Amino acid sequence: MSSPTRDTMLLTTPFHSRVEAACALNDWGNWMGYTTPNAYFDVELEYFAVRSTTGVFDLSPMNKYQISGPDAEAYLNRLVTRDVAKIGINRVGYAIWCNDAGQVLDDGTIFRFSDNEFRLCSYQRADDWLAWNSLGFDVNVENVSTDIAALAVQGPTSCTILTLLGCENLNQLKPFGMAHYEFEGRPLMVSRTGFTGDLGYEVWVPPESAEALWDQLFELGRDYLIKPFGSHALELARIEAGFLQANTDFMPAEEVVRVGRTRNPFELGLGWLVDFNKPLFNGRAALATGQEKGSKYRFVLLDVDGNKPAEHSFIMKNGKVVGTVTSAAWCPTAKSNLAYAQLEMPHGVVGDKLIAEIYYQRELHWTQLYAPCKVIEAPIFKPARRWQTPAPPH
Repeated sequence: MSSPTRDTMLLTTPFHSRVEAACALNDWGNWMGYTTPNAYFDVELEYFAVRSTTGVFDLSPMNKYQISGPDAEAYLNRLVTRDVAKIGINRVGYAIWCNDAGQVLDDGTIFRFSDNEFRLCSYQRADDWLAWNSLGFDVNVENVSTDIAALAVQGPTSCTILTLLGCENLNQLKPFGMAHYEFEGRPLMVSRTGFTGDLGYEVWVPPESAEALWDQLFELGRDYLIKPFGSHALELARIEAGFLQANTDFMPAEEVVRVGRTRNPFELGLGWLVDFNKPLFNGRAALATGQEKGSKYRFVLLDVDGNKPAEHSFIMKNGKVVGTVTSAAWCPTAKSNLAYAQLEMPHGVVGDKLIAEIYYQRELHWTQLYAPCKVIEAPIFKPARRWQTPAPPH
């Protein structure tokens, strides 16, 4: 991994030379200590590349942990709420993990390479937590974040471009599947995963292959109008797709200092990831009690009237505040003003009509707006091509 540059205290990824050259707006953010582009040239055009052609996002700052050994499966089954035994070899599973109180610490993906070898990818750093939980297990946990570079290649023409790169029969890869190839004599892995809710893949290579991979992707994808996209365009796509973001839609329990700010999986709409049929796992007793007592909160998708995003708004019912918005955006494909909100029970059933108290600023002038909104089914964007196998040609 490259070292910090002279003009920034943040780290840079193996793709940084190419990302920096493409970032016409020079609009940068911080992703877990790494320099990452908020936008390259135009947020909406980057978003439409993902929805209409192919967009490329640098995933390298994601935390990656290699987990291996005779007890690897048992260890992961103790960590996460879903049954890891049901994740097949060369398959990927979405997972969440909780503390002993049943409050969500983070979410991520588990890649299974063999009976006893896995990779856990997470938004939050989890070195200490993973080490503490390994006591008593015959397992090796290694942080390999700097050993692997990754790109999200997302959109309707993504399969076609990666096939031109040499990923043969990629169109036969099912969602959440993995395939292994070679790229310039080094290993290249492709998983049919992503954070956009569209047809798309994530490509994993050694850092030494990063620049060549970027160059070849954009050369092969030129006629398909391939474009890079930044975190702002990704935010639009993931809201449409119904994906939660740590530190935005929920606070990781390990970081919270105020009582009542954490959430359990049922309060985030993630109860389907809790498997009480498997043996002991972190938070199991608390989750069983919580399920029996019922949730205090409900996580919902709102369709808000007008075109002013309801970021950080209060949600009201009959003049009383019953919740807050966690993330919001005007989503171009859905042509809707969407917001995710945490509401106090029993509010938030589909069809429930509420009011969003929105504040927005124009030219130093603040305006207060009361916008009607309605709870709708999530997600709002669910194209057939996301699940279609073989992947549709373009």
